[in-house]
Amino acid sequence: MSVPPDLHPHYVRACQNVGQPENPFVAHVLQEADKTDEIRSTKGITLKIAGNNHPVPVQRVTDDDLGVLASVLCHAVFVKDLDLSYNLLTDAGAKTMATFLQENSSLQYLNLMFNDIGTSGAELIAGALYRNRSLVYLRMTGNKIGNQGGMFFASMLQMNPTLEKLDLGDCDLGLQCLIAIATALSQNKSLKAINLNRPLLFSQQEETTVHIARMLKNNSSLVELHLSKHEMKNFGVERLCEALYQNSSLRYLDLSCNNITCDGVKFLGELLKHNQALVILDLRANRIEDDGALYLSEALSLHNRTLQALSVVSCNISGKGLTALSHAIKSNVILSYMYIWGNKFDEGACRSFSELIQTGRLKADCTDVAPYKVDGCAQLAELSHGLQRHYYWAPRHKVVADSAANASLAIAAVLDY
Repeated sequence: MSVPPDLHPHYVRACQNVGQPENPFVAHVLQEADKTDEIRSTKGITLKIAGNNHPVPVQRVTDDDLGVLASVLCHAVFVKDLDLSYNLLTDAGAKTMATFLQENSSLQYLNLMFNDIGTSGAELIAGALYRNRSLVYLRMTGNKIGNQGGMFFASMLQMNPTLEKLDLGDCDLGLQCLIAIATALSQNKSLKAINLNRPLLFSQQEETTVHIARMLKNNSSLVELHLSKHEMKNFGVERLCEALYQNSSLRYLDLSCNNITCDGVKFLGELLKHNQALVILDLRANRIEDDGALYLSEALSLHNRTLQALSVVSCNISGKGLTALSHAIKSNVILSYMYIWGNKFDEGACRSFSELIQTGRLKADCTDVAPYKVDGCAQLAELSHGLQRHYYWAPRHKVVADSAANASLAIAAVLDY
């Protein structure tokens, strides 16, 4: 049974009942929520109680604050999304949230990124998801749950049939839990997107990449995979490409900030000639150089008609490779998003991309450069665009669509597949 749409009065009474002082930030968010017309709609409402990105300092949510808030929201079925990122929640707050997830049957999105939840808190939250059948998207980004905390989520993935997106980036995951997650995803049929960015790996053998590649051969549901900062080398890329010849479901592959060179990109180029599934490929901050750019441009110009977005930001590409990529855009009408800043522009590359943008072939909001002229010569300036433009934060003012919290999802919404 839903409570009436008066969250703030309920919060005030709940604070009085337990002798807990009101958090003015929480009170303000609930007051604003009470004013929205969407509270009675089937869509439901989002409560954004994030502790960052405010024009004035706010009182961040503590474990005690969460206890009162959870009692108010427990039966508020119109609250579908809850953002508690960048607050002061610890394992004690995770215990409160775990109880909430077991009792609540309406929450679909929960963002706990960059709190202070550790291994025991991860165990509680993962344990709650054994029973929870409503949550679709969970972000644990930046909580240092470690290898053991990741193991609890790997076990959960073997049992939970409803979670579709899981973000464990920057969580200090280790070798064992990455292998366990890959093993779980070989059987899991519900998860569509997972972020495993920046684990703590101390092996040079790329065991995790081998296991993830093996998983991709068997998994037919995963759409989005983030493997940034895995210290992946050309050997690992080759294993992934071998697996993706047999995979027709993966749409978005993030290999940014690894140790991939032009030899590794050669495998990706061959894959793109045959793979008809990949829509987004993120290679930023790898050393692919001109040869790698030429491999990609050949595949995209002559063979591939599926890829829509490519990021080669800061890949040590010079004018020759950048010009080749601009020619790929001219000959491939499907390729619509290209991010290239941080490379070595010469006059020819600046002129080629300036023409693409000025003619409308490459739209201004689909790239990270803008053309201008100095003494009649074409130059390019940087724009703050990218595949994960607002991954760690999203502007509070409405200058971009909500989907731009991860711009890649605006290209290919993961839940559409």
